[in-house]
Amino acid sequence: MPEPDAVKAPLEDIMVAMDVVDTLRHQASVASRELDTEGRRERLLNRLRDMYGAQGIEVPDHVLLEGIDALEQQRFSYKPPPAGFATSMARLWVSRSRWGKPVLFLTSLALIFWAIYFYLEVLPEQRLRAELPGQLRGSMALINDLAQEDSARQQAQAQLQLGLNAVKEGQFEAAQSALQSLQTLRSNLQQSYVIRVVSRPDQASGVWRIPDANPNGRNYYLVVEAVDSANRVVAREVVSEETNKAKTVRAWGLRVDEATFQKIAADKQDDGIIQANEVGRKRPGFLLPDYTIATSGGAITQW
Repeated sequence: MPEPDAVKAPLEDIMVAMDVVDTLRHQASVASRELDTEGRRERLLNRLRDMYGAQGIEVPDHVLLEGIDALEQQRFSYKPPPAGFATSMARLWVSRSRWGKPVLFLTSLALIFWAIYFYLEVLPEQRLRAELPGQLRGSMALINDLAQEDSARQQAQAQLQLGLNAVKEGQFEAAQSALQSLQTLRSNLQQSYVIRVVSRPDQASGVWRIPDANPNGRNYYLVVEAVDSANRVVAREVVSEETNKAKTVRAWGLRVDEATFQKIAADKQDDGIIQANEVGRKRPGFLLPDYTIATSGGAITQW
């Protein structure tokens, strides 16, 4: 094991050599001039002796020479690390106290907005994408069981395909509209009612119109309503031939020929009661009622 003095001496020499280098750096113009000419080391050595001597510090020549060598070799000097990814990341980390809080705030804000977007937009969309195809096919299966005519199945199949294509393309409003159409179609197929001419003292049982296209002609309509097996009036969606718009009504005008219109009028005028007031019947499994009178099926919803 080396003696304590042997360890202490080199350490002191190193410290003094570092001081020499520091002194030379502060005297940069002198060092540069002396080190660039012949005999520079000797002249610089003499200057260093004078500097330290003036301060009352005795420094051995070998230590002064060690300091001069260190200056020439750029020892004891700081060299910045080369530019690169690691250096950039290190500098970024060191400066985190300056940018950390703003970045954390913005990140938190972004996460909050993303969470809101996820729960209000993404999650419902994922649920619709997963559930709508099954709901569409389920409604189609019920319609197939109920339908007694091909036209009902064909309408349902068209809506099913429309809905499935809409789900595939992410058009969920269109898919839900197709599902609603299937549900309405199913409800219609389930319905059963009779169609009767309205025969109440305070309501008209028939009306006539003068068409715009034929001022000399008349269109005749019986005012009818749908009544279920419990004798309740059933609201129906009816498309007016005058406006071509659908409207849900409890009574509508059913277009008939003049002979049928006059026959019903005579029946009511006889005693105020229409004896043969049933003019059609809607059976389960069918979309449209079967009529027992001559009619084009045209309708109006207001008069």
